[in-house]
Order: sequence, then structure tokens, then C-alpha cells
Amino acid sequence: MNRRQFALAAGAFAAAPLAFAEAAYPSQYIKWIVPYPPGGGTDNLARTLAESMRAGLGQQLVIENRPGAATNVGADAVARAKPDGYTVMSADNALMAFNAYLFTKLPFDPDKDFTYIGAIGKFPLALVVHPSFPAKTFKEFLAYVRANPGKVNYASVGNGSPHHLAMEMFKTRTGTSLVHVPYRGAAPAMQDVMAGQVPVMFLDLASGLSIIQSGKVRALAIGSRTRTPVLPDVPTLTELGVANIDVFALQGVLGPASMQPGTVQRLNQELNKALKNPAVMKRFTDFGLEPLPGTPEQFHALAREESRKWGPIIKDNHISLD
Repeated sequence: MNRRQFALAAGAFAAAPLAFAEAAYPSQYIKWIVPYPPGGGTDNLARTLAESMRAGLGQQLVIENRPGAATNVGADAVARAKPDGYTVMSADNALMAFNAYLFTKLPFDPDKDFTYIGAIGKFPLALVVHPSFPAKTFKEFLAYVRANPGKVNYASVGNGSPHHLAMEMFKTRTGTSLVHVPYRGAAPAMQDVMAGQVPVMFLDLASGLSIIQSGKVRALAIGSRTRTPVLPDVPTLTELGVANIDVFALQGVLGPASMQPGTVQRLNQELNKALKNPAVMKRFTDFGLEPLPGTPEQFHALAREESRKWGPIIKDNHISLD
């Protein structure tokens, strides 16, 4: 073997382990960070998907809950992780669309410091009232709050939440004035709405579908542009004449920036397979989730669209979490 042949052979042997390592992904368990406590909607989504994706990936996806600071605690851990495909996270509107405007300074850039792997889906938000509320229809509701500016309270699961910002967008689009009463989580907010203590709320269907169906609250409208199959008789705000409004809770999967394209493609493929699994689809759609299988590029574009939509609402209403 001459010197040139030897060099070519050595190069081939050197490249072989790299090719094998890439083809072997994943070779260990994958950590899936959920930036909320166990037991909530985001946590349940992640655990359902992790179990469904396990067979295709040939490895466990281990859920690690890291709540705090409007998802910033978990997001910071992912932004700092190695981009090797072994750390991913559940992400929602907070990280992808809200926090860049709600906080003066973040330890990461939501657009540049993450790899967008794929969307999970979106939860429509329903405008609900306590059954004793004077208005029985959306038209009556709108007339009532316009006639009583600053006298009707509405609940949310917390400052800067989709539920809070949905109502702020609604107020902007309709020229109405309602008073925000923030809670620490969905459960206490829903309890007081069901009790009539705070009579109005934008409620995500993941948390509130059962209480709507039971009649404990009355749904007047759906905030997204299309009706939801689980509440087919409830019209959308668009149908009811509220222009330029589309509010929902978005869920997806992110990883650290600079992940290898092949790794992203593999994770996206298995995520989409899970979302199309009939058992998973039924479980998700039964509590109101609209699955959104698609490409990483489509997911990133949707997240940027959401950021552009919510930035002016947050700025114009001087909403801050600092």
C-alpha cells in the first residue's frame, strides 16, 4: 500500500466511528424537561408522548419537572444543555411568545438559543361565565360588560398566562373594560369561577372541558378561529363578529440550539408518529387538544407568528413579570 492509499484508508476508518455514532442515535435515555409541576396538562401531554415515542426510539424518555419563573427555570437548563439530542423540553406560549416581552431580561433568546423540534398541538380557549351571570349569550355578555365598564371581574391562572393575555386581547378588540383577578394555577381559578366568586374566565379546554360539559360554567365562545369538535355547538369569536382574534395555548418540543439535523429529524419523525397514533389522538382530542404534526420549520414559523401577535398586546397593556 502506497502512502496515498494508506492515507485514504486511514481517513475511511476515522470517519466510520462518526457515521456509526450518528446512526446509533439514541444510544441512551433522553431527558425530557417539563417546566411545570407534575400532574398538570403539560406534564400529562409529555408523559403520554414519551411513552408512545419510546418504542420507535428504542430508549426511555425520562420526564424531569423543573417548574418556576414562568417556565424560565426549565428553559434555561435546556438552553445550557449539550445539543446532542439527549435533553429536550416541553415548551408553550410562555417561552416561545410571551416571556421576551414580559421580562426585561432573559438568560436566553427564545428564538436563537433553542432548536425547534416539532409542535404537539394547541388547546383552544373558551370564554366562560358562571351560570348565574346575567348574560346568557355572547351578544348579551358583550352588551353587559360595555354597559358596566370596570365592574366585571375575570379570573386567570396567573399574570402573563395565555388565559390572562387572551382576555387582554379580547378587551383590546372589543373596547371593553374588565378587571383582572390572577390566581396561582388553574385549580383555584376554576374553583372560584364555578362558585361565582369571579364570574368570567378564558378557560383552556385541557383544564376545563369537563366543567363546561357538566354545566358548572357556561361557554359563550371559542377563542380560536375554528370550532372545536368537543364543543361543536359553541361558536367562535370570529363567527360572533370579533375581528382579528385567535387565542390558544400552544405546546411543542424544543432542544438546545445547534442540534444535528439528523437528530432533529429523528425526534420530529417519532413525535409525529406518536401524534398520529390513534390511541394518543383519541386521548388528546377527548380533552380538547388539536394535534399539530408537522416539520420543525412549520413549528418555528408558528412560534414566531405567535410572538409577533402577542408582543403588542403585552407592551400596549404594560404587562410585566419583572
